[in-house]
Amino acid sequence: MRLDKYLKVSRLIKRRTVANEACDAGRVSINDKVAKAGTEVKAGDVIEISFGTKSVKVRVTTIQETVHKEDSKDMYEYL
Repeated sequence: MRLDKYLKVSRLIKRRTVANEACDAGRVSINDKVAKAGTEVKAGDVIEISFGTKSVKVRVTTIQETVHKEDSKDMYEYL
């Protein structure tokens, strides 16, 4: 699954366009490498997102095309 779509489906970022902009600005990395919006995400990858002065680091546990809002937290675990 594309990185921008994963960020939206997992609700780490609310909109796909915002996820695209974050990737283009170099604020998202997968396994310590800056990632573009089209980068493929696999289970076990570590994603780090920089929001201003804060940073969120999560490990991908599952990949699903669609998911209910309550179940979206099962797609990753915080590190």
